[in-house]
Amino acid sequence: MPGGRLKPGSLLSRKPPETSKSMLVSQAIRPMVDAAMLETDKIFAGSIPENYDRYMVPLIFEPFAADLARRAAALSPNAVLEIAAGTGALTRVLVPKLSSGASYTATDLSQPMLDYAASQQASDRRIEWRQADALALPFETAAFDLVCCQFGAMFFPDRIAAYREARRVLKPGGHFLFNVWDRIEENDFANDVTNALAEMFPDDPPRFLARTPHGYHDKAVIRRDLEAAGFQSVAIETTTEQSRAPSPRLPAVAYCQGTVLRNEIEAREPGKLQAATDRAASAIAGKHGSGAVAARIQAHVIMAVA
Repeated sequence: MPGGRLKPGSLLSRKPPETSKSMLVSQAIRPMVDAAMLETDKIFAGSIPENYDRYMVPLIFEPFAADLARRAAALSPNAVLEIAAGTGALTRVLVPKLSSGASYTATDLSQPMLDYAASQQASDRRIEWRQADALALPFETAAFDLVCCQFGAMFFPDRIAAYREARRVLKPGGHFLFNVWDRIEENDFANDVTNALAEMFPDDPPRFLARTPHGYHDKAVIRRDLEAAGFQSVAIETTTEQSRAPSPRLPAVAYCQGTVLRNEIEAREPGKLQAATDRAASAIAGKHGSGAVAARIQAHVIMAVA
């Protein structure tokens, strides 16, 4: 939703598009526990990248991207690697802050997300787009001054292994800068949506948001993982921002149709995506009002030295 304007026929006013086959891979799968991230939690395909960038980025990611970009630019890096770049929210605000001679390599495990990010980024010779697995980075040792990651660490199936890779590609004394969401109870819209869907599907509540995006919030665990990977001088700061939307429906659409939560909803009962979105919108309206809405979003920002 660039510029905050809604286009005619947007998802806020029309029936959602047909679901691609790749988005239904979880139809026969049910989460047995909330503690472990599911393989399906990493499937950002079909219409999810576009909806994610149009709705989720302005709703919750832009304020933290600006914060991370400010911190990164203050380090004056010459060679930057971004892991889990997604649709490019951080890339778009950080690259303009770098020197003309800097290089910026943006990577993501999901090629569809990376393709969408590249399509939204102004042409810049400093940027290289590359599909890459954070657990096996295809780069030489000591190649970068800074490795950064916006809200991606929660999706790493082996975080210590990913952190070791980040440390490997960093030059000695280089910085690893990233952020992760705090627990879901500190993030109001995400919590409202999760609770509303639990009422709609009481026998098998969709728990993607609590399980994965908001599942890696323990600061002691984060510090321990980084130190196990060989990082030093780990600093963790908790920051709070406001998530704002012109109506309760926008955050409902953002979470239900612009994230992998969509897969979970459709896996439980095909054809219920619209009803689930309506239920979430109603819950948000009940808590925050029927007009413009605002709610707390909270995250941890982490800096570590290689």
